[in-house]
Amino acid sequence: MKVVALISGGKDSCYNMMQCVAAGHRIVALANLRPAHTDELDSYMYQTVGHQAIELYADAMDLPLYRRTIQGSSLDTSRSYRQTEGDEVEDLYQLLQLVKEKEGVEAVSAGAILSDYQRVRVENVCLRLGLQPLAYLWRRDQGSLLAEMIAADLHAILIKVAAFGLDPEKHLGKSLADMEPYLKQLSQKYGVHICGEGGEYETFTLDCPLFKKKIVIDAAETVIHSADAFAPVGYLRFTEMHTENKDSPTLPHGSCPCQSAIDKMTEEVEYADQAEDNQHKFTSNHFAPSCSSRSSRGYQWISGISGLQSQDAGIQGQTVAAFTQLQSKEEIGWTMKNIILVHLYVRSMEDFAPLNEIYKKHFDINPPARVCVQAALPAAQLLQMDCLLHDWTGPPEEGRFQQRQALHVQSLSHWAPANIGPYSQALRVRLHNPALTITSGGKHRGKCMLKVWLMLYGNNP
Repeated sequence: MKVVALISGGKDSCYNMMQCVAAGHRIVALANLRPAHTDELDSYMYQTVGHQAIELYADAMDLPLYRRTIQGSSLDTSRSYRQTEGDEVEDLYQLLQLVKEKEGVEAVSAGAILSDYQRVRVENVCLRLGLQPLAYLWRRDQGSLLAEMIAADLHAILIKVAAFGLDPEKHLGKSLADMEPYLKQLSQKYGVHICGEGGEYETFTLDCPLFKKKIVIDAAETVIHSADAFAPVGYLRFTEMHTENKDSPTLPHGSCPCQSAIDKMTEEVEYADQAEDNQHKFTSNHFAPSCSSRSSRGYQWISGISGLQSQDAGIQGQTVAAFTQLQSKEEIGWTMKNIILVHLYVRSMEDFAPLNEIYKKHFDINPPARVCVQAALPAAQLLQMDCLLHDWTGPPEEGRFQQRQALHVQSLSHWAPANIGPYSQALRVRLHNPALTITSGGKHRGKCMLKVWLMLYGNNP
């Protein structure tokens, strides 16, 4: 696919570009959001420190660079973002919309590793623009990922520090390779995120195998943002920089772990196709679905939902009819929001795409989890759904609240190389007690205090 890479200058956005190329995609443009009149913007979404040198990326990679000044702010900070006028996420939408119009891109490279906040918002923008997000670093083990970046000839320096154990006077300007042993120590002793995912530090990439020229910082000054005794915050402001030719331009090396995972799944499917099918055929031909009794914890199954009553015998007509049948169950007190799991059976996997076009219209941004299999359905029946629903049986106990959490990842990544669609990868319902219990004693107490500091000084929620 033709890809636009979201770049901040940091190691993560740069290494994700390398992973995109390794996966067979082609980077055709770069995109960056910059602050208006400041070195660094207080933003959950964007790294802006070091933005003075971003223009050099276009020269270093010989690619067009699209930039937009951030006009919005963090207005919708909820777990699931919805389009909000004046939010900084809408600046990203405007920027990527322009790149799509000018360059005809199909996908977006994003360097998110751990932050659901960033991933959800990039995916929201991509969904609205019809673009595929590519986040190959998502949920990678941070220790091995950092070592992999360094081994892949990605040369980056620390340009901001904001955590216990990191000192602006000592560590700013140091390379990742030089800092790796010390970052491992901080991670082992205090739980510091070794890739800086808690906002502990930020980086700027000076060279990598994708660069045709390397970036050279000629002059920079240290700015102390907070002279805190425990976790001083400081960053580098670049004042002079240039690009220069590399002695021997290198190409990205290594392979994409996604492809081997997909190849393995393909082999398993081909093996399964050759195996004898011992599954029992569906024999029920009833139009009306059946309901189980409701459990003491609020769970109930509605089974046998089909679209046989549809006047349109095609898959989309039967899917519409099936959802009409399902929604009729709202009369007994259920709503579509109560569905947490769907077992979907189809006569032919060739109907998968047109079925999903109808399916996704019936669920919000966090749809239920789903399992879809091809099955020997009765004659003329193209699909069947069994739905597990959940609702709370009563008000929560004092001091607790009812919580439903969905993991709905839409980015292609090594974590999820194939299972991307209108369904959550996981969904959890629980009674949650928000009260924090802090244990006494040196070691555990120290860790708790450190986490508080990282939360205070980090940018990633």
